[in-house]
Amino acid sequence: MLAHGRPYLAIPGPSVMPDRVLQAMHRPAPNIYKGALHDLTASLIPDLKAVARTRHEAAIYIGNGHAVWEASLSNVLSRGDRVLLPVTGRFGVGWSEMAQGLKVETEILDHGFSQPIDANRVEAALRADHEGRIKAVLAVHVDTSTSVRSDIAALRAAIDAAGHGAVLMVDCIASMGCDRFEMDAWGADVVVAASQKGLMTPPGLGFVWFNDRADAARASADLATRYWDWRPRANPEMYHEYFDGTAPTHHLYGLRAALDMIVEEGIENVWKRHEILARMLWAAVGAWGADGPMALNVPDEAARGHSVTALSIGSPHGDRLRNWCEAQAGVTLGIGLGRVPADGYFRVGHMGHVNAHMLLGVIGVIDAGLKALDIPHGAGAMAAATQVMVEAIR
Repeated sequence: MLAHGRPYLAIPGPSVMPDRVLQAMHRPAPNIYKGALHDLTASLIPDLKAVARTRHEAAIYIGNGHAVWEASLSNVLSRGDRVLLPVTGRFGVGWSEMAQGLKVETEILDHGFSQPIDANRVEAALRADHEGRIKAVLAVHVDTSTSVRSDIAALRAAIDAAGHGAVLMVDCIASMGCDRFEMDAWGADVVVAASQKGLMTPPGLGFVWFNDRADAARASADLATRYWDWRPRANPEMYHEYFDGTAPTHHLYGLRAALDMIVEEGIENVWKRHEILARMLWAAVGAWGADGPMALNVPDEAARGHSVTALSIGSPHGDRLRNWCEAQAGVTLGIGLGRVPADGYFRVGHMGHVNAHMLLGVIGVIDAGLKALDIPHGAGAMAAATQVMVEAIR
C-alpha cells in the first residue's frame, strides 16, 4: 500500500536519472551526418576531461563498464603479457577475468573484502618482477561490491619507487563524479568509467581516458582491433569515428545535460555533497549497529567510498530487509554482491543525483524495516544522520 508512488532506486547503479537528463533525451532522432549533434558531441570531451581532472585524451564507447575494461586492456596489452591486480572485491576479480579471456596472464594480490590496496605489497610484487613481465597494474578505485576505496596516488608512488615501467590503469566506474579523483595529479595512465552511476545517464556509454605513456603502449599492443582502438575515437577526422559507427544519439543528449549539471554545481561541490551524504548514512549505521547485527563492511572511514556503502546484517536479514523496503515502501536496496551468504549483506547506493532528503528517506525506510521485521538494532539512526548534516552545513 505505502509503496505506491514514485519508486526510489537506492542501488549502486544504475543511479537515479535526473528529470533534466530524461527530458533532454525525449526528442526525435537527430541528423547524424551534420549539424547540431556534431557540435554537441565535441562539447562533451572537454567536460569529460574536467570531471576526470586530466589534460590528456578521452574516448567514448557504446557499452557498459565491462566494455571499457576490454577497451583499456586492448589498447595497452598483447597476448602473453602479464598484469598485476591488487583486488578489493568482485570487480577487481571481474577485470582479471576479462584479461584472462584476452590471453593476458594475471597476478592477483588478494586484499579481502574490507581493506584497501596496500601499496607496499604492490611495490614488492613489482620489485620481484626482475624480467619486467608485468605491463600494467589494474586497480579499482572504489569497488562497487565492497565499497572499499583505495589510494591511487600511493599506487603511482609504489610503481615509481620500484623503478618499474608498468602502466597504471584505474577503474573509476563507481567513483567518477562522486569521489575525488585526480587523474593527472595522482599519476593514473588509463582511467575507465561508465555513464550510469555518478554521471547520471542511462547505462550504455563507457569512457576511457588515457595519457601519452598509455598511448605509447598502444603502438605495440597486438590486442587492439579497429573497434576498440582509442586513437580515432579520441581524435576523429570524421564524425563517425567517435563511435566507429552510428552515434548513441539520445545518450549523448542525456550526457550533455548531466555534465551541465555537474559544471553548474562545480566538481568540488559534487565531491563534498557525496562525502556528507555518505557520512550521514555511516552515522545511521553506527546507531543501528550499537545494539544489533548491522555493521559497515569497511571499518576504516578513510577507506570507504562516498558513492556506495556495503553492509553486513547476518543471514537471512539482508534479503528480508531488502524485500520489505521495496514491497512496503518503494525503496530498492542493492544486493550483497560477491558475498557468501549473499542474504546476509546489502548495499546502499548514494551516487549521482542524490540529495539530503532522498538519503534521509532511505534511512527512515530502513529504520522502519528493522522495526517491522523485529531485527535487533540500536535507536537514534535518524538523529545521528541529521546531526552530521547540520554540522556539515553550518
